[in-house]
Amino acid sequence: MADQASHAHAAPVDGKSRRDFLLIASSAVGAVGVVSAIVPFVDSMSPAADTLAMASTEVDISSIQVGQSVTVAWRGKPIFIRRRTAAEIEQAAKDDGAELRDKQTDASRVQKAEWLILIGVCTHLGCVPGGQKPGDDRGEFNGWKCACHGSQYDTSGRIRKGPAPKNLEVPPYAFLTDTSIRIG
Repeated sequence: MADQASHAHAAPVDGKSRRDFLLIASSAVGAVGVVSAIVPFVDSMSPAADTLAMASTEVDISSIQVGQSVTVAWRGKPIFIRRRTAAEIEQAAKDDGAELRDKQTDASRVQKAEWLILIGVCTHLGCVPGGQKPGDDRGEFNGWKCACHGSQYDTSGRIRKGPAPKNLEVPPYAFLTDTSIRIG
């Protein structure tokens, strides 16, 4: 009996400490489960390695002749790089005073007057305007013309005619040297 009495007295203490241990252990296992479920979810929101690789691109512009245009890809978009002639630069500056739908000066669209760098996507419906290759229809303003809906851009990539609401976008870029740029 004395033995039972001592167990009866000890049972609540042992039961309470066992209950506390089970509560702590199951909470810890639950927390580990929640963390192991959240980590892959959060990690999936990070950009993939191939996306990070496309975040910027370096372009050697040393071989581009005056009056020539080239197209490179950045983030899956065509980038128009044009080494403008003196006449194109002069016309772009004159057109600063023209009636422009999306008002921007030529100087605000370029870092060096000779180099015009644009995202080659029409701001109307996302077509790629012509004007990059010799023989392309460059429109009335000697820039780019979207064959799909007739939007026409000038020698600074500003919308001059047609349904496009905005100028061709200028991507973020920097001159690394006189013959190299980084886009993005």
